[in-house]
Amino acid sequence: MTNKVSLTQFIIEQQRGLPEASGTFTLLLNNIVTACKEISHLVNRGNLVGVLGSAESENVQGEVQKKLDIITNDIMVNALNWTGHLAGMASEEVDDIIAIPAQYPKGKYLALFDPLDGSSNIDVNLAVGTIFSILRCREGVEPAVEDFLRQGAEQVCAGFVLYGPSTMMVLTTGHGVNGFTLDQDIGEFILTHPDMKIPEETSEFAINMSNQRFWEPPVQRYIDECLQGTEGPRGKNFNMRWIASLVAEVYRILTRGGVFLYPFDLRDPSKPGRLRLMYEANPMAFIIEQAGGACSTGRERILDIKPTGIHQRVPLVLGSKNEVERIVAYHQEG
Repeated sequence: MTNKVSLTQFIIEQQRGLPEASGTFTLLLNNIVTACKEISHLVNRGNLVGVLGSAESENVQGEVQKKLDIITNDIMVNALNWTGHLAGMASEEVDDIIAIPAQYPKGKYLALFDPLDGSSNIDVNLAVGTIFSILRCREGVEPAVEDFLRQGAEQVCAGFVLYGPSTMMVLTTGHGVNGFTLDQDIGEFILTHPDMKIPEETSEFAINMSNQRFWEPPVQRYIDECLQGTEGPRGKNFNMRWIASLVAEVYRILTRGGVFLYPFDLRDPSKPGRLRLMYEANPMAFIIEQAGGACSTGRERILDIKPTGIHQRVPLVLGSKNEVERIVAYHQEG
């Protein structure tokens, strides 16, 4: 591959077209990249360095944490808290927002992240990843929780890193979606998937079928029609995929289309969804829409939701535009 474009070069060239750009965002992104390279190394080493298995603790959502959940959270925090680019942080693994230590300067951005998405897969050597979202912060303020509770449409950047057979970063700053592969020999992310676009049509869906008995009628209808194949109203066969790793599911959809559903279900009406709005749904929705897809709860566009809490959960339907719009229409029909 000739004329390799690194992630740093790509971002700098994008910022040259923005007169107000100061270069601070490029430096912040480089710090995130450094943290993800360290996480990639640990994931790759696994039990060789003793990082697999349970930490015998729970996070704020009541989920049992893996050792790597805690380790990767510390890596992200320690890579970002001293840089002077952030006013504050929030992590899926931490109850409250994370303040910048008093000895360090404060910046104009807020970072939110899921340090190890899909960590239930780590002990069986399946794909996991890191998801991050960047917001602007009001200048000269000590951020409170309310400063983080912004609609997803206000994000200035969203991305995820997939730790698979190769390590890949997928990124948007609101001007399309681009994919970068980590070149282990030189330690740089290289542009390998420019201007990623999701096909509008698909014949592939991803959903956890074990929850079928709890789904609402619109989702029951959609999946039933897919399962009927050529004999049903859709007139074509569908394939089903389920990896239980949002980063892997979204990357597959970005590269070949499809639809992913983690819908509202009736197991516990007090919990409107499984996935977190701030750390998972918002950044993925920004990426999906920038790639020509759609993202909804089934009843509301994800990027329009006004958050009520930093650990708020939502139903999530994302992927190829025509399929998501069909699922939304089924919800509107009741």
